[in-house]
Amino acid sequence: MTLDENLVAHVHKNYASYTYDMFMMNMSADLEEIDLFGEWFNILNDKNLYTFEAIRSAAQKPEIDLKRKNGDDIHIINLSSYNYLGFSYHPDVIKAAQDAVGKYGLGASSSPVISGTYKIHQELEQALEKFFALPDRGVSLFTAGYSVNLGVISAFIKPGHQVIMDQASHMSIVEGAKLSGGEVSYFRHNDMAHLEELLKEKCDDFTRVLVCVEGLYSGDGDFGNLKEVVRLAKQYGAFTLIDEAHSALVAGENGRGVSEMQGVLEDVDLYVMTFSKAFGGVGGAVYAKKNIINYINWYAKCRMFSCALDPAVTGGMVKVVELAMEPIGYERRKRVIDNANYFRSLLQGKVDLGVSEGWVVIVNFGSESKTLALNNYLQKTGLDTSIIQFPAVPKNEARIRMFITSEHTHEQLKRAADIVIEAAEKFDFKTN
Repeated sequence: MTLDENLVAHVHKNYASYTYDMFMMNMSADLEEIDLFGEWFNILNDKNLYTFEAIRSAAQKPEIDLKRKNGDDIHIINLSSYNYLGFSYHPDVIKAAQDAVGKYGLGASSSPVISGTYKIHQELEQALEKFFALPDRGVSLFTAGYSVNLGVISAFIKPGHQVIMDQASHMSIVEGAKLSGGEVSYFRHNDMAHLEELLKEKCDDFTRVLVCVEGLYSGDGDFGNLKEVVRLAKQYGAFTLIDEAHSALVAGENGRGVSEMQGVLEDVDLYVMTFSKAFGGVGGAVYAKKNIINYINWYAKCRMFSCALDPAVTGGMVKVVELAMEPIGYERRKRVIDNANYFRSLLQGKVDLGVSEGWVVIVNFGSESKTLALNNYLQKTGLDTSIIQFPAVPKNEARIRMFITSEHTHEQLKRAADIVIEAAEKFDFKTN
């Protein structure tokens, strides 16, 4: 079946106003949404506006070279990677990964429950248990951070149970809750009064209730109110899942996340971490009481029916945890926070920083219609960021999202800030 010519013409005329969500639905049997997306994709490439999927030529360092889809080579300051502590390319981490792959081979070749658990996996579990240092707690490893929330929530929650989550929660939490078959409710972002209303309504002596929040929300750049979330959950007999994807190894005196920073680590029931952020690898884990971990190992289907974490990454992660407990870990944690504060100070009063307060710096620019041209301008001017728009954030609340690392220099951050301010003037989102 051929595409309706009017639809094709509309895509060509209005390509700049199209957003990701417009190609997600189709009630008919044909492939209209796929073909329309293909038309849009080709238009962006033809107009040299496709800034995504640019090829990196080396590790995710503060400055790198990109090759765009159209073949353009660009040198950029890298604020699009969440390699917060620079551990992905630390020589000791690379050496540990090389040693592990030399000993165990490339892949685990089996589910962790069958024959895919190697000694190196046990070493990573033990390293994390030592790092968090709470009694009677264990670790379950997953091959993707996304899979942790998907598997943990769907194993822990059953039909008839309740999941209450912050409306800014990551899609992995949303999909894990939906997969569980439990009833799902949302409270307004960081609104504790609204959370308490839902807890009063949903909690009783017969219903399991899980409250899901994040340590650092990467879409807004602000911290979750974990202290109050945990207090309310305990008051009403609910359990808590804290996703520390963007805060594990960075927040807190010892890098144990916002849970440590706000003094509630030992009261968190399910602590989720992702190895692709400050750890610098890929995969993730959940940290919880050992009886819960044993259950999750068997009943998290995306873990049970997936190959175990590969040995090279696992070996690298063991070394990362060791480094996080050494002086280098403390130094880099302090530096990433200092760098973020410095960068924010350069932008303060010139652009809308929203509520961002951590090492994820947000600049709001509003209309999605600016996204393609703005992202193209930033890249060509020498800055790579992570722009997000609807449906990842509310309509007309599109924003530039920038990840600050310990390895950025003040000179690099100053150049990046200058580019953002220049873009704000050009695209009309400067605040003064």
